Amino acid sequence: MVLPRSEVQTLLRDYPTPPVIGAVGSHSALDIADGAVEEGFHTLVLAQKGRERTYSTYYRAHRDPTGRVTRGCVDEVWTYPKFADAAAPESQMRLRQRGVLVVPNRALSSYVPLDLLEDSFRVPLVGARNLLRIEERSERDNYYALLAAAGIPAPQRIATPQEIESLAMIKLPHATRRLERGFFTAASFEEYQRKSEALLAAGTITAADLEAARIEEYVLGPVFNFNFFFSPLVPREDGLELLGVDERRESSLDGLVRLPASQQLEIRGSHAIPHYTVVGHGTLTVRESLLEEIFDYGERFVEATRSRAAPGMLGPFTLQTCIDRDGKAFVFDVAARIGGGTNIHLSLGHPYGNALWRTPMSSGRRVAIEIRRAAAEGRLAEVVT
Repeated sequence: MVLPRSEVQTLLRDYPTPPVIGAVGSHSALDIADGAVEEGFHTLVLAQKGRERTYSTYYRAHRDPTGRVTRGCVDEVWTYPKFADAAAPESQMRLRQRGVLVVPNRALSSYVPLDLLEDSFRVPLVGARNLLRIEERSERDNYYALLAAAGIPAPQRIATPQEIESLAMIKLPHATRRLERGFFTAASFEEYQRKSEALLAAGTITAADLEAARIEEYVLGPVFNFNFFFSPLVPREDGLELLGVDERRESSLDGLVRLPASQQLEIRGSHAIPHYTVVGHGTLTVRESLLEEIFDYGERFVEATRSRAAPGMLGPFTLQTCIDRDGKAFVFDVAARIGGGTNIHLSLGHPYGNALWRTPMSSGRRVAIEIRRAAAEGRLAEVVT
């Protein structure tokens, strides 16, 4: 059961003005902190021991006597033995006492058990707490169900490995690094068997995950991740914004495709099967003739969440797409929170957000603007769950 929104909103009564903006120290935490500092907030990063120096040393905020930041963007770092410890009851109390609003990123929903995050993490989240679970493909009410309800095209599902007759993507998590992908492609059942056996032997995937894997047609085309924002503080027709577009850089896939074909053919064993571990992102724009359809997808997704999972989408979200040779976009993944690639917006913003706001506008800064406006208008309860 998801924590009642009314209970979360009650917590805000004891919060200071302005609140502190916090995030788990991974993925897009720097974007969140940088944007918050731009809008005058203090920032907090919840870090895991051994991974804290990025925030506590290299991006530590330096402020002059007036409080203006002259260097860096992270005011405080709280370090825990494990990320999940940030959700312990004593940590929750400390977060509330400090007046922290947590902006969910993928690290939060991956390292903190979803059951705990949904029903007993009594700290206000900026965004839709009840939509974080849709990213889990093993769930019945996952993002594929929402895409279908919204009428948004997604890659066609293939029911069983025996039915693979053309290039397909097999989606499952990595065996040990659960946050990462154990994806692989196959164009036939025979290729599926050969590759899955190699990955099982290498310890990259598990038999249980393979049994539950989603198999879908492979859409041949470039990948565009559309970083949206939805605001409940404005009239509905003004609520949806496109802030930026990014692409993933994946290891070892990107390393393999940089090799000449003759060298690719010389690679043997499991190394010949690329891994889809995201290690970075690049910035993109898209042909303007395609934007109309992309905005339509964003609107449809927002409406589907509002009707099926009230209060629906709040704040940042990402629709990850492949665009085929006919210019048709297929959504293959959804992030119901700030995307993992929004650090490409840092400081300079992104062409789409900048064009809309007439100033450098990153996803992190857009979140901070929403919080600042909501606080000023006494509507903070409308942007948290």
